[in-house]
Amino acid sequence: MTFSSTPSDLSDLSAPSALDRVRAAYARIAHVDRPEIWISLRPQADVEAEARALDARRGTGVPLPLAGQLLAVKGNIDVAGLPTTAGCPSYAYLPERDAPVVARLRDAGALVLGTTNLDQFATGLVGTRSPYGAVRNARDPLRVSGGSSSGSAVAVALGLVDLALGTDTAGSGRVPAAFNGIVGLKPTRGLVSAEGVVPACASLDCVGVFARTLPEARLALALMSEPDGARATPPRTPGPWRVAVPPLAQLGELDDGWARAYEAAAARLAAAGARLTTVDLTAFTEAAAMLYEGAFVAERYTAVGAFVDKGSPDLDPTVAAIVRRARDIPAHQLYADQAALAALRATALTALGDADALLLPTAPGHPTLAEVAADPLGANARLGRFTNSTNLFDLAAVAVPADEVDGRPFGVMLVGPAGTDENLATVAALLTPPAQVAVVGAHLTGQPLNPPLLSLGARLIRTTTTAPAYRLHALRTDPPKPGLVHTGTREGQEIEVEIWQLPPEGLGALTAALPRPMTLGRVELSDTTTVPGFLCEPSALEGTEGTEDTEDTEDAGKAEDITRYGGWRAYLNR
Repeated sequence: MTFSSTPSDLSDLSAPSALDRVRAAYARIAHVDRPEIWISLRPQADVEAEARALDARRGTGVPLPLAGQLLAVKGNIDVAGLPTTAGCPSYAYLPERDAPVVARLRDAGALVLGTTNLDQFATGLVGTRSPYGAVRNARDPLRVSGGSSSGSAVAVALGLVDLALGTDTAGSGRVPAAFNGIVGLKPTRGLVSAEGVVPACASLDCVGVFARTLPEARLALALMSEPDGARATPPRTPGPWRVAVPPLAQLGELDDGWARAYEAAAARLAAAGARLTTVDLTAFTEAAAMLYEGAFVAERYTAVGAFVDKGSPDLDPTVAAIVRRARDIPAHQLYADQAALAALRATALTALGDADALLLPTAPGHPTLAEVAADPLGANARLGRFTNSTNLFDLAAVAVPADEVDGRPFGVMLVGPAGTDENLATVAALLTPPAQVAVVGAHLTGQPLNPPLLSLGARLIRTTTTAPAYRLHALRTDPPKPGLVHTGTREGQEIEVEIWQLPPEGLGALTAALPRPMTLGRVELSDTTTVPGFLCEPSALEGTEGTEDTEDTEDAGKAEDITRYGGWRAYLNR
């Protein structure tokens, strides 16, 4: 199977060094202060040493398609020298070598920062079932991150890493992607090795990848894949992409605004040339209910039941109850459920017919932490309504952001036959909306870094101002550029910004080339909306306190506070 991708060439020597990217990442990790994301964060000095060696290799011409890309690994996947806990400290063991999927990405130039939190033993879609703490959503900390690959998804969404590995049995690589506004690829079973992975349900488990853009995710999946792991792609009749869409009534209750967002996604596919057909979703939802309500959950007891029966005090009570309950499922029920599943799968595939993909909301809603705490089983069951059947039916899936509803991400997924991973990603690309970015300095129209922005396919949308919650500082950089910092509780001012639109892969390339101390974060505009934009690490502004009314910027380490000018251009023209 061949995967196409057009990410930035990260082996380009003009890109920021791996060492600079590592230092910026650790500064941002400290700044966002989300310790629940990580189970084991590697010492910065160790990663810096690897980055220096990688930078030296970049000058030798060795192909490194992921040179300097930062990687997080779900805590149930082996990373040499870090404990594999699967979200349970007393279960931990210390692997001597990387899982093959980790080794492949490292060989391509990725740098592992650490292992991430998860729903214990990869049992859950909520991200709260862990003794390491509930992982809060990247955009709304009062809501769940989604699970079980919670830490990995949030690490990507917050810009701490470029890529993260997760696992997906029932939707654990797709629900967190949807809730945090990123991309999640759930490959065909067997395409990516599951060696070195603590199993949840070994016959269903898949290792997938999170990224902020689809091209980055596609490239990573291509590098992760086993040479002989792909099954033959089913033949496809020439013509427009055929996408199956269920009647809205069959989706059941969705969060407010999500039905409209789903219909808008389907309409975008049609506008892009896809041919929409109607499909009966009944077999999919009936199979989804079987994953936990039927006998298939017994495989979770096979994986970790003997350990759970020992009664370790750090077991999550919800996870332990699920695993223990699976112990007593009779063998005859498993055979009956296998027969029922085979019939449902045949019905589902017949319903899909010649469709290339099935379009679904990734989840029916996005609960708060409080809602999950009040009903842990019910809330989790609802989240798997659309994702649980994918691996049971031996299908592939791609989850992508599709819209925002009330300021929160809304995601959809495209599900299709085994072996059609690349086709699904190509269809998903039709849905990916153009990215926007707010620039305040050297990337402004007419400024030195504007031509590189234009080369990425960017076009100016409008000039506006930030909310009155920012301060602007003149940094000592070459070329000169400002640093925009959110004041938090301090008094700020509206700052002039330009809003540019560019392809999603362009934003990924822009982010990859961002030198320290610049970071990419959410910038609040004067109209109360937010867009990704260039911000500055507060550590770069040491010594600026109280300098807004003085021109004295000669002291080393100081950056002049130029907020009073209202923007970079006004400062330059002073």
